[in-house]
This record gives sequence, structure tokens and C-alpha cells, in this order.
Amino acid sequence: MRFTVLATFTALVAYAWFMIKVARARREFGVEAPRVTGSEAFERVFRVQQNTVEQLVLFVPALWLFGAYVSDPVAGILGLCWTGARVLYATEYYADAKRRGPGAALTILIALVLLVGGTVGALLR
Repeated sequence: MRFTVLATFTALVAYAWFMIKVARARREFGVEAPRVTGSEAFERVFRVQQNTVEQLVLFVPALWLFGAYVSDPVAGILGLCWTGARVLYATEYYADAKRRGPGAALTILIALVLLVGGTVGALLR
């Protein structure tokens, strides 16, 4: 399961980076915790982090189901693609929230492939 582990690691590193960006944005834009509103630029950084944690709830179990019941190497590749799509999503969202579509769509598509593939693989075993 080393490829699944690697994909999980990269997704969590990306998430940690998004958390660090929120901490920096809090200082830069003067938004003290527990507030989550302020300048639009801060809110975009905050939403990327929040949206990513929401997506991780679907992605991580789906990745592991796929890795265990279908293919560890393919799970790893799809997982790395998911992380790349999250980075694309973040870049799009930081610039303009209305432009986040391609990264968001890729993230959901990959997660659903992992979920359906992993579930079917488990049922067929």
C-alpha cells in the first residue's frame, strides 16, 4: 500500500500548507480567531482550507478502499492527481472564486472514481 500511503501523505501536506496560508492571511489581513470573515482575500484563503478539509472526508476513505480492493499503484496515481487538482483549485480560488471550476470538478471526479471503484472492488471480492 506504499503508493496509497504516498498519495495520502501528499494530500495531507497540501492541506497543512493551506492551514499555514490561513494563519498567514489572518496576520496579513488582521482577522483574529475565532472570526472567519474579513477582507475578501482572507475569506478566499480560508475557504480553500475549509473546502479541502470537507473534500478530505470523502477522498481519504475512497483512496484507501480503491488501494486495498482495486490497485495500490493506480490509487497512488489518482491520489496524486487529486492533490494536483486541489492545488489547481486553490490557485484558481485565490485569484477569483468564480474561476475555481476546473480544479473543483477534477477533485470531485477523481474522488468519485476512487469511491465507486473501491466499493465495486470490495463487493466483487
